[in-house]
Amino acid sequence: MSRARSVKKKTIEGHERVFEQIYRRVLRIPRGRVMTYGQIARLLGDNYSARLVGWAMHATPQDERNIPWHRVVNSRGGISTGRVILHQPDLQRLMLEAEGIVFNESGFCDLSVYQWLPRQRKAQEKIKLLRSPKKSSAKKK
Repeated sequence: MSRARSVKKKTIEGHERVFEQIYRRVLRIPRGRVMTYGQIARLLGDNYSARLVGWAMHATPQDERNIPWHRVVNSRGGISTGRVILHQPDLQRLMLEAEGIVFNESGFCDLSVYQWLPRQRKAQEKIKLLRSPKKSSAKKK
C-alpha cells in the first residue's frame, strides 16, 4: 500500500470514529428535545466544531440504530437542512413538530424550552436517588 493511500485510509477511519462519537451523543437525545450542533461539539471537546457535527448529521447511516439526526438544530433553534434535503426541505421541521416541538413564525424553536442538557439530566437523576428512601439490604435480627 502506498503512503498516500495509507494516510487517506487513516483519515477516513479517524472521521468514522469521530462520527460514531457524535452519533452516540445524538442517540441519547430524548423525543421532543433538541441539541445544537455547537452544543454537541463542545461536549466532545475542544478539537470539535459545529460544522463537523453538521457533516456527521449529513452522513448519518441508515441502519438499525435509527439515529435521530432531526433532533440537532442550529444555535438559534432553527432548521439547517433545507438546502441539503432538496426533495423535502421541511422534513426536519415536520419530524420535530410530530414530536411536539413548536416553531415560531420565524421558524425557530425556543431552546430554553426544548434544548436538552444531558448533564442537567444526570444531576436530576442523582438528586432523585438521594431523595428516594434507601432500602436496607440486610435484615436486622
